[in-house]
Amino acid sequence: MPLHSTGPGGTDTFPAVCAHTHLFPGAGCRVQGLPDPSAFAAEPRPIEVDLRFSDGVIADARLTPEDPAGPVLVVPAYTTGAGTPVAARAWAVRKLTRMGSGVELTIGGPVGA
Repeated sequence: MPLHSTGPGGTDTFPAVCAHTHLFPGAGCRVQGLPDPSAFAAEPRPIEVDLRFSDGVIADARLTPEDPAGPVLVVPAYTTGAGTPVAARAWAVRKLTRMGSGVELTIGGPVGA
């Protein structure tokens, strides 16, 4: 399986491995397969990501760095592996840090809550 592929509308889709079954302030997700992680961490661009949660659930999401408050990760509703529904939410991305060959997104608070 390739590390990234072309998604809808010609955008790139990248896997993002999350350490938990859901997002919360302080949680991290590591985006993998970026062609230049250092450049992306310094100046992110809009990308589609497949959030891969610790329970095996994959949720489509979009990183939109154009928000006036900074980068935002928009996640549609999904259900955890244990059957818990998680509502759609937009999350501020507090920090983007190059970690090896990936970029760690540190989640801030919900946007518009």
